[in-house]
Amino acid sequence: MTTKISGLWLPLITPFKDGAIDFASYDRLVNHYIAKGVDGLLPLGTTGESPALDEDEIAAVIERTLAVTNGRVPVFAGVGGNATAKVEKELKRLRHLPIAGILSVCPYYNRPSQEGLIAHFRRIAAATDRDVVIYNIPYRTAVNLSNDSLLDLAEVPNIVGVKDSSGSIEQSLDLLRRKPADFAVLTGEDALFFTMRANGAEGGILAASHLMTEGFVEVERCFDANDLVGARAAWAPLAGFVPMLFAEANPMPIKHLLWRQGLIASPECRLPLTRISDGLAHRLDAAFAVTKAAA
Repeated sequence: MTTKISGLWLPLITPFKDGAIDFASYDRLVNHYIAKGVDGLLPLGTTGESPALDEDEIAAVIERTLAVTNGRVPVFAGVGGNATAKVEKELKRLRHLPIAGILSVCPYYNRPSQEGLIAHFRRIAAATDRDVVIYNIPYRTAVNLSNDSLLDLAEVPNIVGVKDSSGSIEQSLDLLRRKPADFAVLTGEDALFFTMRANGAEGGILAASHLMTEGFVEVERCFDANDLVGARAAWAPLAGFVPMLFAEANPMPIKHLLWRQGLIASPECRLPLTRISDGLAHRLDAAFAVTKAAA
């Protein structure tokens, strides 16, 4: 295991302005979250609207992340898809970029068997010398990577962890009980961050930590210190706020609040994503003010 995959990782949004990537806002975000104490950055996930970016933009985002980060925290990039050969080609195209690893989502839409999923990720791992974290999110992909399959893949040396968004607490807790010590489980279920850390997960890859970042960092710090009472207290003001950030399609609500704070110049997303409804905007603005005051 070449990179420590643990703690609080941020799957960065990609800010846009007038249809183009807003790199001035992006630089500000990278510096902001490193200063807040996140443990790692992950551009080009679903939160980063990676399906809406072209090849040149993908490379440019990775290059910019690495340049601004300048080694202060590790950087993994989202590199995945539902055609194995295309993912291999993408890895080859990006191999000159010194990222620490990749996050690769289960193949979506074509619903492969467990055998197909295992073969897919083995091929991806063989196509790169970087660490690989698997992303299991059945409610987006329509396929669930079973724990048996995941534990099979955990034997591959450079498959070092999973972003677990299985949607099943039973499956997640079973994975925590059975996983090897050197295989990292990071929850991708933002609302379950406290629960999963309390049951032995190594951390989280959490879109919600774009907001109230200090609170998420404090939850992580308390768990590192085996301070369950402190972690519960830090989590309390976040617990009711986090679900609101996913009331409409991610990252639209997060971008709205980042824009309202002046961290990005526009809440713009790329189609087919748009902007949040006026009703949710009013609720988010009010809830964020209350939660920030309580934190």
